[in-house]
Amino acid sequence: MSLIVVGTVAFDKVHTPFGESGRIVGGAATYISLAASNYVDSIYLVSVVGSDFPETFLGMLEERGVDLTGLERKENENSFFWEGRYHYDMNSRDTLETQLNVLASFEPKLPEGAKNADFLMLGNLAPAVQMAVIEQLESRPKLIVLDTMNYWMDSALDDLKTVLKRVDVLTINDEEARQLSGEYSLVKAARKILEMGPKTLVIKKGENGALLIQGNHMFYAPALPLEEVVDPTGAGDTFAGGFIGYLAHTRDISFENMKRAVVAGSAMASFTVEKFGTERLLTLTDEEVEGRIQLFIDLVDFDIVLVN
Repeated sequence: MSLIVVGTVAFDKVHTPFGESGRIVGGAATYISLAASNYVDSIYLVSVVGSDFPETFLGMLEERGVDLTGLERKENENSFFWEGRYHYDMNSRDTLETQLNVLASFEPKLPEGAKNADFLMLGNLAPAVQMAVIEQLESRPKLIVLDTMNYWMDSALDDLKTVLKRVDVLTINDEEARQLSGEYSLVKAARKILEMGPKTLVIKKGENGALLIQGNHMFYAPALPLEEVVDPTGAGDTFAGGFIGYLAHTRDISFENMKRAVVAGSAMASFTVEKFGTERLLTLTDEEVEGRIQLFIDLVDFDIVLVN
């Protein structure tokens, strides 16, 4: 099964109360592609970088089955850059600097081989850019998943509502779900958001896990308790990559299988936070992934006997 991943391939600089990353590779599409590559052999990456982006990293992506024919390189320009500082709780952060650089004029172009792909993951970009990708498709994918953020709810709400009518799954965090819906209760928020177009909603709750909602069906997966969190950056994108990668691998988009995909995505995200940037994802083995998923299964597996 083929998968298209659209989003940023970029540089980050991360400050936490416990250390600093320096300038490292990041970007939503980078995390999504690396996570999905644990499940899918055919991934089309659609993004843009500047002449400053390292060829060695692109080579590592290709080694993991990521097709880079949709990755545009702009000579004499710099790649997108983000710098942020996390607070002590590692959940909240402040943006210190954002340089759009090549992203300011990004117009994604799908390679010919990708226009009939089976799965599409639209990373966090301007809704108009996400729509432009959908309109380049020659056939409807089996599943379209979209990620967005509160910035687009503030600045491009009408465009966002338009593209939501064209997707199957929306992934956002709890704060964004409340903003988009105008409801505090996440259950009420989900009902309103599902009326906007998506059939399924995934609410990412960081260290509190993830909530999957489809119609009257609901599933909650906790986050794995970790001894140490080094860098939360990219955890949500890694979750999305594991989620859609698992669905593409199994070719099953039923609610029951989406529950398994949520666990797969949560497992992948739990690896990301153990190191700065993409470092941990680049060294993962199949055995480690299987073992981490089993830890999630053990975490939620229990028997209960009701007594009078």
